[in-house]
Amino acid sequence: MNDLTLLPIVSALVVIDFIAGWWFGSKIKNYSLVDALWAGWIGLAGLIYALFGNGTVSKRIAAGAIALIWGGRLAYHLQKRIRKHHPEEDTRYQKLREIWQGRVKSSFFWFFLAQALSVLILSLPYFLITRDSSPWGHFETLGLIVVIIGLAGEILSDHQMSKFKERDNRSTSVCRDGLWNYSRHPNYFFEMVIWIGLYLFACGSAWGWTTIFAPLSITYLLLKVTGIPPTEASALKRKGEAYREYQRTTSAFIPLPPKKSS
Repeated sequence: MNDLTLLPIVSALVVIDFIAGWWFGSKIKNYSLVDALWAGWIGLAGLIYALFGNGTVSKRIAAGAIALIWGGRLAYHLQKRIRKHHPEEDTRYQKLREIWQGRVKSSFFWFFLAQALSVLILSLPYFLITRDSSPWGHFETLGLIVVIIGLAGEILSDHQMSKFKERDNRSTSVCRDGLWNYSRHPNYFFEMVIWIGLYLFACGSAWGWTTIFAPLSITYLLLKVTGIPPTEASALKRKGEAYREYQRTTSAFIPLPPKKSS
């Protein structure tokens, strides 16, 4: 298949599915599912590019594996959380409902389309990697190593949090196990590492360097929008002083040695 025909095909599939997701979300009165759609489609788009691209086979295999593991894992985690809390909607979307009173349905329609656009933009590193026919080089090796480190760190931090919740499921308890003793959000930190690795991988392909917007956008979202701010606000509401102490002693993002308790 001609590489350039993949872009309109994937674009059409993404837009159609996000419109369907918006329709379903309006029916169940829960638009949180857009998060799972977003993660799933970035991974799926990367996998489609890898399967049907005409680039170097080794690059396509590695990129497809990254897309499958990252997208599949995150989409599964998000849909599991959404289903667990349904019919309660994520607090971000509850706030948007308040802002968009009187025009909720139409506003979320455009919001879903904006998310679809972000999927197409953020999956471009995969597209450039999988259509490039140059041989495997140093950028690909370095990028793959960084991605693996990021995936390993994210999986480990999620595992440590899961084990903590099995041992202590009180809503007021604060996890300081393993990586969580060095960062309040090690999963977000390693998510950033994954995207930096993907960017480095893409730098080995023609025009791959232009995808610097991908790790920068993800890092901004994690630090300022959908990551740390709402997570911290929710934790403070539930955990109170215990979490404030955690904030005083533990780095918000980059894993660092903890400070002494006051």
